[in-house]
Amino acid sequence: MSKPDLKLLIGADPEVFVMQGGKFVSAHGLVEGTKDVPFAVDCGAVQVDGMALEFNIDPAANSKEFEHNISTVMSILDGMVPDHTLNPVPTATFGAEYMSQQPEEATEMGCDPDFNAWTGGDINPKPDSGADFRTGAGHIHIGWTKDVDINNPDHLEACITVVKQLDWSLGILSTLFDKDVKRRNLYGDWGAFRPKSYGVEYRVLSNAWLQDPRLVKWVYATVTSAVQRLYKGEHNYCEDAKPEARHIKYLEKVWKYELPPKV
Repeated sequence: MSKPDLKLLIGADPEVFVMQGGKFVSAHGLVEGTKDVPFAVDCGAVQVDGMALEFNIDPAANSKEFEHNISTVMSILDGMVPDHTLNPVPTATFGAEYMSQQPEEATEMGCDPDFNAWTGGDINPKPDSGADFRTGAGHIHIGWTKDVDINNPDHLEACITVVKQLDWSLGILSTLFDKDVKRRNLYGDWGAFRPKSYGVEYRVLSNAWLQDPRLVKWVYATVTSAVQRLYKGEHNYCEDAKPEARHIKYLEKVWKYELPPKV
């Protein structure tokens, strides 16, 4: 008898940049909410994150709820900056001169470390805050438990396995619509994650999936499919081998993952 589906909760905390007069501008001070004290709104919360705005959503138990939470909070955030335009792009170049005029809290990056699943959970290097651009992430949170010690070796091993599975499904397939390589050179390389007491935060995706509602739906479907397959014993990844572009056809034909919609 096959295992029943694992009960999953899926959340996200994407970052978006703001534009004014056709140029990227700092989001510092534009809305209430900080990393430590997010500003609660319907279906989630919003905050300033360096030069960008960030929002997080309440965890969702199904695709419809996930899509609703994303669209609701993003719409609220858009209404909070009426003189600006939100732009979910993976990298935003501000220029060295503009960056030098920003307060330290706006330009600081990577204050909390994340980890690399492909090196057994080693800490990733801190990003270079001296770069004249900033990156926009689209992190996904996967919950399958609660109140677990994040330093528990068994939980860390579970997180690493889930992240490898996601790299070999969600991550590599996302390169079909996210062609930006500049971001990954600075932040969010393969295997990036943080263990959480409820599961894991997958930190590889950029914010590009916010650009089309069909991609939002696809992200949810691919995350849940990959984790459910893993739970039922289908390891869709090669141990100790990061994914490459050539693996997309393998995933499409052998594991029959849905390709993201063309946008």
